[in-house]
Order: sequence, then structure tokens, then C-alpha cells
Amino acid sequence: MQYKQVILVRDDLKLPKGKLAAQCSHASVDAVIKSDKKIVDLWKKEGGKKVVLKVKDEKELFKYKQMAEDNGLKTALITDAGHTVLEPGTITCLGIGPDLDEKVDKVSGKLKMV
Repeated sequence: MQYKQVILVRDDLKLPKGKLAAQCSHASVDAVIKSDKKIVDLWKKEGGKKVVLKVKDEKELFKYKQMAEDNGLKTALITDAGHTVLEPGTITCLGIGPDLDEKVDKVSGKLKMV
């Protein structure tokens, strides 16, 4: 069995590379903290696969959040504090998983990489 985590990023924000990396890191860590320890351990043993995908905007991000939760996946929605390039409270990205590849792909398999 293979496991992975995906991070969905809002493409409409056109985040600078450093900001994008920081927001994705927040999403990854928060999603792992919320996930089942046994799944996290199996995922880590396989190398901790992460894939960063893009969604069009906030509306689409929430659509995928609902789909993930409806499929029993752990999610972590990231809201920026507004200290640098974004307004406070801007929703930037969503971490999903880690979980089984097929469960994650059922939700995010059609999205394109950043």
C-alpha cells in the first residue's frame, strides 16, 4: 500500500515562491498533526510523499475540502496571518492526508501540479 499527502494551493493568489513554500509547509504540518498516527508512521516509512496541486480560487478550494472530508480524509485549511504579502485572514491552501493513494486520488486526482 502506498500513502501520500497533497497540498492544494490557490492559483489566483499568485504567491511568491517563498510565501508559497511557507504556506504549503503550514498545510503539511497541520494535516499530519490531525492525522492518524499509524497512517503517518506508514507514510513516513515510505518517504513521506507530498504533491502540491493548484486550484483556481477559494471557492474551488472549499469544494475539494468538502470532498476530502466526505471521503474520510483529514484536512488542514490554512489562513494567513497577514504579516507580509497577503491581507490578514486570506485562505491560501489546504492540506489533505496523508492517507492511501487511492483515497487521496479519488478527491484530487484530476488537479494539476503547481
